[in-house]
Amino acid sequence: MMDIQIYKIYPHGFAANCYLLTADGKNAVAIDPAQPLILDEAKSRGLNVTFAILTHGHFDHIGGCAALQRAGAKIGCLDIEKPLATGNNNMAAAFGEYVAPFNIDFTYRDGDELDLSGIKLKVLATSGHTAGGACYLCGEHLFTGDTLFCGDVGRTDLPTGSGAQLARSIKRLFALEGDYKIMAGHGEDTTLSAERGKKTPF
Repeated sequence: MMDIQIYKIYPHGFAANCYLLTADGKNAVAIDPAQPLILDEAKSRGLNVTFAILTHGHFDHIGGCAALQRAGAKIGCLDIEKPLATGNNNMAAAFGEYVAPFNIDFTYRDGDELDLSGIKLKVLATSGHTAGGACYLCGEHLFTGDTLFCGDVGRTDLPTGSGAQLARSIKRLFALEGDYKIMAGHGEDTTLSAERGKKTPF
């Protein structure tokens, strides 16, 4: 597997962390392009974002999708998350925010292996925070969105959320063999082994 360079882009104001992954230093995959500024952040690093994939469809994770799509990126998410990502339940209105409309170009399912611009990612369906939430395994990294944070888990009281489903998803992540560096949707990085040793709500 090629060496993957990962850039963590912190948001301006309230939004999710975005991750830019590149295998060749030219083309990149964005995970959770939270704000339009992601396009400029990529360009400043000499990167062309060819694909963007979503951990889920809440407004604070998708705000940069339209800008990236206009620039040529293809946007993907878990198949059952498409209605949330492109519909009116993305929570933008509830927080007084606006998300420019965009289309989902491709979808995938649990267990699929994605090969995007030379970057291989395995899809793990992790419902609970939303019905179509997903995590992505890439080498020694696990991108968890709002499923698992450093010392916490995602909330389940928003549209399509489920505490029972999130509990199953957390147990699934904890059951993965070995250790991974967790790149969460908010806050700082952690490791799977560290989170296994902490008390969770489940």
